[in-house]
Amino acid sequence: MTQEAIVSRAAMASYYELTKPNVVFLIVFTAIVGMMLASPGMVPLPALIFGSIGIGLGAASAAVVNHLVDQKVDVRMGRTENRPLPTGQVDNIQAGAFALILGSLSMLILVGLVNVLTAALTFASLIGYAFIYTMYLKRATPQNIVIGGATGAAPPILGWAAVTGDVHPHALLLFLIIFVWTPPHFWALAIAKKHEYEKARLPMLPVTHGVAFTRLHILLYTILLVPVSLLPFVVKMSGMLYLVGALLLGLGFLYYAVQLMRYPQDDERLPMKTFGYSILYLMALFALLLIDHYIPLVKTLIS
Repeated sequence: MTQEAIVSRAAMASYYELTKPNVVFLIVFTAIVGMMLASPGMVPLPALIFGSIGIGLGAASAAVVNHLVDQKVDVRMGRTENRPLPTGQVDNIQAGAFALILGSLSMLILVGLVNVLTAALTFASLIGYAFIYTMYLKRATPQNIVIGGATGAAPPILGWAAVTGDVHPHALLLFLIIFVWTPPHFWALAIAKKHEYEKARLPMLPVTHGVAFTRLHILLYTILLVPVSLLPFVVKMSGMLYLVGALLLGLGFLYYAVQLMRYPQDDERLPMKTFGYSILYLMALFALLLIDHYIPLVKTLIS
C-alpha cells in the first residue's frame, strides 16, 4: 500500500469517527422501528431507504458539530482526548465543511424524496442536539441530559413521519420510552467518568450532586421506565410477546440500578456494565416491538 493510500485511509477513518457511527446506528435503528410500526405491512421502500439515509446524515452532521463545540472539553477527558479534532487529524474548517455537507445532503434527501415534515423534524433535532444541548445545556445545568434527551428520543417520530407524513400518538409513546430511558443510561456513564467530567468542568449530576444522589435518580428513573415501557401493550400497540419481553428487560435494568446503590463509589466497573446493559435494553425492547408487530403478518402469510 502506498503512503498516499495510507494517509487517505487514515483521513477517511477520522471523518468517519467524527460522525459517532455507534450513536448514529442506534438513531437510525430506532427510526426504522418507527417506520415499520407505522406500516401495517411492509414499509414503502423509498421511505425506508431515503428516510434512513436522510435521518442518518442529519444525525451524523449533528455529531460532527458536537465534536467541534466540545473539542476543548475533549482534550481534558481520557475518554475523548484521542478524537480527531483534539489530536489535529482534522481541523475546524474541514470539520465544519463536513458537517455542512452532511446536513445539506440530509435536508435535500428528506425534502426531495421523503416529505417536508420529516425534514423539518430532523432539522429541529439537529439544532436541538448540536446547538441547544451541546453549546448551552451541557454546560448550564446538571439536568442537561434530561432536557436535551428530547432530541435523542426523536428518531422514532422521524421514522413514523417518513412513512405517514404525520405524528401519531403511538410514535409519541416510542419517544416517551427513549426520553425516560436516557437519564439512567447516561448517568451510569457519568458516574463511571465522574473525575473526567470534574476535570472538564461540566456540571454532570454526579459532579454537582454526588454519586449517591445520582444512583438514587438512576433507580427512580428505572422504576418509572418499567411501566412506561409497558404502554405499547396497554394501548394495544403490541401483544403478549412484547409484554413478557419488556417486563424481563425492565427487571434486568432494575437489577443493575439496585446493585448500583450498593456498590463502592470509586469502582467504575458496575456503572459501565449498567451503561452497556442500558444500550442492550433499548435495542432489545425495540426489536421486540418489531417482532410482535409482524407476527400477525407472518401468520397470515403462512396460512
